[in-house]
Amino acid sequence: MLKLFGAVLIVLAGTLAGFKRAAQYADRPRHIRGLIAALQRLETEIQYGYTPLPEALRRIGMQTKEPLKAFFTTAAEEMSPPLDRSAEDAISKAMEEHWKAASLKGPEKEILRQLSCTLGTSDRSNQSTHIALALQQLKQEETAAREDQGKYEKMSKSLGLLLGALIVILIF
Repeated sequence: MLKLFGAVLIVLAGTLAGFKRAAQYADRPRHIRGLIAALQRLETEIQYGYTPLPEALRRIGMQTKEPLKAFFTTAAEEMSPPLDRSAEDAISKAMEEHWKAASLKGPEKEILRQLSCTLGTSDRSNQSTHIALALQQLKQEETAAREDQGKYEKMSKSLGLLLGALIVILIF
């Protein structure tokens, strides 16, 4: 009876691990879409609202869902007094603190890092151009993430169950 209970727990743990991995594949395109929407709002705030960058990031943070909400609000706090960090430093600090909570990967991080180098250091039209470039790159990453989701989401679920079953077979 105890062996059966242990076997069920092992299979259940493997299955849950597979479902967690599959959820990461499902969340990545959604988080990229959220990032795209946030950057589009940032472009609007800069281009048409003449909003200072820390205030624009704070507004975007309030309008965005977690985990991106924490990212943008932290970046805004880092740029605001008394810290008064540059956009590059503030976004870098926010990425350190909140990046792991999102299902985003290295390419998205690099796109934001490159964008942060130009935010707040040039005129509105130049910033708008750089944001548009970042949006274009993120849309390509979203397409790749959807393809990965289609390929690997179902496989991850199945592999979790099968690995749990394999461990049970090997143990018993």
